[in-house]
Amino acid sequence: MPNSALHVARTGLEAQDARMRVIANNLANIGTTGFKRDRADFATLAYQEQRVAGQQSTGQTAYAVGKNLGTGVQVMGTSRIESQGTLNTTGNTLDVALDGPGFFQVELPGGGEIAYTRAGNFTLSPEGQLITSQGYTVTPAIQIPQGVESISIAPDGTVSAVQPGTAAPVQLGQLTVASFVNPAGLRAIGDNFLVETGASGPAEIGPAGLNGRGNVRQGMLEASNVNVVEELVEMIEAQRAYEINSKMISAVDEMLRNANQTL
Repeated sequence: MPNSALHVARTGLEAQDARMRVIANNLANIGTTGFKRDRADFATLAYQEQRVAGQQSTGQTAYAVGKNLGTGVQVMGTSRIESQGTLNTTGNTLDVALDGPGFFQVELPGGGEIAYTRAGNFTLSPEGQLITSQGYTVTPAIQIPQGVESISIAPDGTVSAVQPGTAAPVQLGQLTVASFVNPAGLRAIGDNFLVETGASGPAEIGPAGLNGRGNVRQGMLEASNVNVVEELVEMIEAQRAYEINSKMISAVDEMLRNANQTL
């Protein structure tokens, strides 16, 4: 019994340590553009069934309750919370944010794999192509001619520019938006990028503002959806749970020491 309790308490320590790591990562990314907070999801470990409810206790009676002893807890996974972050005005022409569901598309270097991001802090390459701060090409590719007087990006993602000597803007392309049946199933690879998985389903590409996709907002960036107060409450809960499991180990250790001295 004491040995089993030690094991159960140990799983509690490991689970709360993982929870604290998730909280720490959320707080570390509070200033990251387009970051979505994670949540640790817990599940019980297998139960040791020593007696089944309804099992015959005598020839005429049966047990009303079973006897099942839990073996601890485990972290089943981390869920990404896809709630909208605050849209902050930057005044930068090439900063864009999604007001609603969806992701911008970026071509990763090497094999041409497409990654997805909520961070729309874009810039221009020396050739005038729209790229991310890492230098990766935004897709569909948007080429901005040199010397344009102004650039405008409509809520549907249409990119236009006014060239010198002309009054009417010229359409240069359109930023499309990717949506997923299960966006929480996307895999984070760092640098604000996510990639498709079997759990997320295939990307559905289309204009912004249609079929549930968010609208594009020029001159704005989406802030992280991390709530400091909420994370601090989670941190205190995890700390208290860790302390309780630590005390359980100390208590069981004391029980074992007394048993050894007695026997």
